[in-house]
Amino acid sequence: MSGPNTNYDPVEVAALDPEAVEAAVEAALAAAAAAGSLAELKAARPAHQGDKSPLALANREIGALPPSAKAEAGKRVGAARGRVKQAFAEREAALEAERDEQILREETIDVTQPTGRRPMGRRHPIPLMSDRIADLFVGMGWEVAEGPEVEAEWFNFDALNFDADHPARQMQDTFYVEPPEGGLVLRTHTSPVQARALLERGVPLYVAAIGRVFRTDELDATHMPAFHQVEGIAVDEGITMAHLKGTLDRLAGELFGDGITTRLRPSYFPFTEPSAEMDLRCFVCLGQDPDCRTCKGTGWIEWGGCGMVNRNVLTACGVDPERYTGFAFGMGIDRALMFRTGVSDMRDMIEGDVRFDAQFGMEI
Repeated sequence: MSGPNTNYDPVEVAALDPEAVEAAVEAALAAAAAAGSLAELKAARPAHQGDKSPLALANREIGALPPSAKAEAGKRVGAARGRVKQAFAEREAALEAERDEQILREETIDVTQPTGRRPMGRRHPIPLMSDRIADLFVGMGWEVAEGPEVEAEWFNFDALNFDADHPARQMQDTFYVEPPEGGLVLRTHTSPVQARALLERGVPLYVAAIGRVFRTDELDATHMPAFHQVEGIAVDEGITMAHLKGTLDRLAGELFGDGITTRLRPSYFPFTEPSAEMDLRCFVCLGQDPDCRTCKGTGWIEWGGCGMVNRNVLTACGVDPERYTGFAFGMGIDRALMFRTGVSDMRDMIEGDVRFDAQFGMEI
């Protein structure tokens, strides 16, 4: 029985040839030195240190050698792989140092320099709130309509069932455009847009009107002579108060949070019959604090008026009240902003102090 082949020459294995091993090392060192970035070094690494690299394949061949040849071949290949590993590690450290130096150089901030004198701008919270409400109604499939702020008296009062001697027509309540007998006023609500929409678009109609209105109120913490409203009108066959309640509950939930409690309280408006005031359960004290400044101890906050569109309004706008019914509502956007953000004084909204706008940023 013959013994092991002690004369086996590992040089005969091509992958273990000293010249082949040295060539693989030189190629790896050249690739590491040529890498100009960490990304290039990472891309070059698999070809020289990966499982299919020449040195890795040579290392696999060692296992097939006879015992007498393994030691020498293992030392030679191991040393070669060590040189390659060290070269890549040194190049990686150098590239990381270059990267860190570049970041420090490019992103250095001189804290001794004065701050910029042009701070980032902010949108006023009222148009932000208006846009949020408009998006809500568009998402429900409604249209958003606009109308003139200088309005014909007929659209502002007559088309909406205001009698000729209604107190709202008096000059202590309404701004009249000179001359007073000219029939032009600064609109006291956005409801004229409803009348215009009925005349221009016909029925069925689902329209929200958002804009500025004017009344002869004294400027104080809770009143302004120029403020903003959102009005909505839906006219179609089979419209009921249930549709009105569902729409307003959705609006309240989007603006003040899910689970907000609402109620309808009987009221009177010339352009709706029946009419109601919509109240919100006080979200500050939840009706538990008799000294609450927000709800004045009542547990409820008045939000706006609503009701079923008066038959006379439908008739004035050319809609058959026997076939169609509808609901309408009007809410103050400025008041909604106070509820949503905790602003306690309406005068803060119009004084032009940029610090007021800055706290809201670009979203309400």
